[in-house]
Amino acid sequence: MKKLLLIEDNLDVRETTADILTLAGYDVQTAENGKIGVEKAKQFLPNIIICDIMMPVLDGYGVLHILGKHTETAHIPFIFLTAKADKTDLRKGMNLGADDYLTKPFEENDLLDAIEIRLKKNDILKKEYSKNISGINAFFDEVSQFTEFKDLSKDRSVQSFSKKMDIFQEGFRANQLYFIESGKVKTYKTSETGKDFITGMYGSGDFIGYMPLLGEDNLYTENATVLEDAKICSIPKDDFTTLIYGNKQVSKTFINMLSNNLLEKETQLVEIAYASVRQRVAKVLVDLYTKEKTPDRKNVELYITRDDLAGLVGAAKETVIRTLSGLKGDNLIEIESKRIILNDVDMLERISQSSYL
Repeated sequence: MKKLLLIEDNLDVRETTADILTLAGYDVQTAENGKIGVEKAKQFLPNIIICDIMMPVLDGYGVLHILGKHTETAHIPFIFLTAKADKTDLRKGMNLGADDYLTKPFEENDLLDAIEIRLKKNDILKKEYSKNISGINAFFDEVSQFTEFKDLSKDRSVQSFSKKMDIFQEGFRANQLYFIESGKVKTYKTSETGKDFITGMYGSGDFIGYMPLLGEDNLYTENATVLEDAKICSIPKDDFTTLIYGNKQVSKTFINMLSNNLLEKETQLVEIAYASVRQRVAKVLVDLYTKEKTPDRKNVELYITRDDLAGLVGAAKETVIRTLSGLKGDNLIEIESKRIILNDVDMLERISQSSYL
């Protein structure tokens, strides 16, 4: 039986909705405000959360923000209930990581359908995928069912590499993620004196070369060479960034496949993946400001194309343009052709550190 947490301050709505969900076969717990809802979510660990937005003590945005900071609750599907469907409210909720919205009053079937769809997607992403090319293809095929991943590439051919062949070299631009189907590979750095220092040893089922894909310059910081004849699958950078940034549940599954059980790298990837586009755009703007080395914190001029900015953010250009428009609407920036004027660097820094702003 699937567990469901309903957070709703209106007694009649809460009891009526809970009855509907119980009759539909869910194990339902309820909370009358956001603070109690957060406590119950941590204890109950539901399969899905249905949450009102406007509530006393702690509103729905606050609930989602807090739960998103805890590993055990960050990946629970979250559906907002709202008495209105204002675009600003929708944008704020989606930036925080909400999966869906239902506008009150809602039809019983709409509620049950929304829950069923989210649970189905979540079940798909909880599958264990084998660490071979068949498992990789199965994962891609599953997530391609989601609208935001329909453009993932279909061609993931495996190439053969002989012993001592280089896969990538330090200083070269990273355009591919590599999956080792068979064989052994070492990564290493070369010192100024010409001595090699091994940074990693990898075999079948391991991914290599993904950290540079997240960097600003996208350059490899180490070399990768085949130790034993290997079969290696390359995945385009565009697919990698889509899987990392496209959906928080998909990104979690993908990160688990990538991380090779290295907690430090997994944590770093999670922090990047779960930042909203608004956060990432703000961070890139602040990073560009820092490189300007100017003491001014207001009216700072930056020159960058939308394509370059999208590349740094790791999102589609159209998405970045919409986000810039939002920041402009909040009077945080001005936009003039290739020039972006930062009106308030301090506030942009705060946004880059908190998805709640």
